[in-house]
Amino acid sequence: MTEQAAPHISHPRVLVHGVCPGRPGQAPFRVVEIDGQVIGEARTVTDVLEAAAAHGITIHDLDDPDVVRWVGGGKYTWTLH
Repeated sequence: MTEQAAPHISHPRVLVHGVCPGRPGQAPFRVVEIDGQVIGEARTVTDVLEAAAAHGITIHDLDDPDVVRWVGGGKYTWTLH
């Protein structure tokens, strides 16, 4: 009998949710979670990097799914479509 390996499912420390409309007069934003806790809103990639750094996480590769997961669009998605 052979055993099949379970697929690898990464649980990144940083999770960036899809774009939400901003309040009147404000730009759209994305909610950011770190280690499962909502830590705030990001309006740019720089905001994500700064939030991660404030929590002791250095992101070297924004495309590494083991570090950061982009939901509802990638790192270049910051407006509603």
